[in-house]
Amino acid sequence: MKKNIFLKIGFFLGLLMLVIMACKQEEYSLGELKQPSDLTIDAVLVGQDTENPYGDGSGVVNITAKADNAITYKIAYALVGDNISSDASYEVMPRGEATKKFNKLGVNNYRITVVAYGAGGTSTVASKEITVRSVYNPDSAIVTALTGNTSKTWKVDAATAGHFGVGPWSDTSVTPEWWSASPNEKATCCNCFYTARYTFKQVGSTDFQLDVNAPDGVLTKTGDLTTLPGIPSSGDEGCYTQYTGGSSAFSFIASTTGVADNVSTRTSILLDGNDTYIGYGSFLKEYEILEINENYLYLRVQGTETGNAWYLKLVPAE
Repeated sequence: MKKNIFLKIGFFLGLLMLVIMACKQEEYSLGELKQPSDLTIDAVLVGQDTENPYGDGSGVVNITAKADNAITYKIAYALVGDNISSDASYEVMPRGEATKKFNKLGVNNYRITVVAYGAGGTSTVASKEITVRSVYNPDSAIVTALTGNTSKTWKVDAATAGHFGVGPWSDTSVTPEWWSASPNEKATCCNCFYTARYTFKQVGSTDFQLDVNAPDGVLTKTGDLTTLPGIPSSGDEGCYTQYTGGSSAFSFIASTTGVADNVSTRTSILLDGNDTYIGYGSFLKEYEILEINENYLYLRVQGTETGNAWYLKLVPAE
């Protein structure tokens, strides 16, 4: 009897040990946590070549990051000199690839920062600086109307009333309410205003040039109120024959004024350098396109005197 009891007790003890062993928590091991290493960043500027070292002006850059032992990546962008403010500035970089369009106009330096993450939250950071050119992409109809997609020459529309006018420089006033020229009004004093020719050229997909031919000089208010070369620093408004023409690049930009869409294309012509002008020689180089078609160009530019807006109407030259 005692023997049976001992056998039963031994059986239950063995069974209990099996249950305890079966319930024992299984242990796992992550193995060695290796931090990502040899992180590289490759940035390819769209349209980059010998003639366009900073890209084609689209501002688009294709970016690839690679690192040993990396599981995932994040990326952030900043102008050189600016700080990346927080983790919120970083974006997930699927498969270590990203495409970024940099929108700040002109040629600008940027810093790309990539974080590569490995097992257990380990990480490695690397940065790369790039220089990118970005230009404004205007409505193609504006480009075609102005340049003919190759080259097109314009002149002041002398025969039309209001071909030149002055009004207040204001976002709410968009007419020459102070003064408006009658047909050929400047012919007697300043016929150079009508004989000058302005040739707008498209010399690349995003590159443009203006050639000015002013055989009788430029209409301006002396060198104190213009950047054009050779103009004397004093004198009255008139035709200054010291200037007979010049060439410069120009670009299309989003208009910096707040003029309403229904009275403006919201696109401007921005002249480069000091060798060119349109209609009237002045300091400022942004000409807002109020209206344009293949036979008509209506411009607004801030005048030489503070608070003045000038209005110019042009037509294709013969």
